[in-house]
Amino acid sequence: MERLLRQIDSEISASGGKRSRSRALIIGIFFRAGRHLTVDELTRKVRARNRDIGAATVYRTLKLLARLGYAKELDFGEGVRRYESSLTAHHDHLVCTGCGKVSEFEEPRIESLQEEVAKKHGFLPTMHRLAIYGTCPECVPRELRENAE
Repeated sequence: MERLLRQIDSEISASGGKRSRSRALIIGIFFRAGRHLTVDELTRKVRARNRDIGAATVYRTLKLLARLGYAKELDFGEGVRRYESSLTAHHDHLVCTGCGKVSEFEEPRIESLQEEVAKKHGFLPTMHRLAIYGTCPECVPRELRENAE
């Protein structure tokens, strides 16, 4: 983690940005969170460590990480943007429309089918994003869960 933080710090400096303890704290907490975070969620985590850091600083830091390729901005149609590390392996998402929980999954058959479809259409993909919307096990009404089993 320390090597990653030094690398990011070096890239920020090279692009004319300034080093700051606030930015370093935000970046460290973001990468250690290991999940999709909104600006507000990350701000709460950061402010638990340093009350002087505001949402605007967190937002600007996330935008900078995205611009440098270390973070991805995700929009699951909830009215807020979430951010995740770009350093994790490719994965897709399951989004609960009940509670908003976002889960990651990997499925090689889906990846292969997407490649096959692109090839069939003579399309050269550069990236893709898949999100499946529905109801997570915790939000499915008990009677529906019991009937499905």
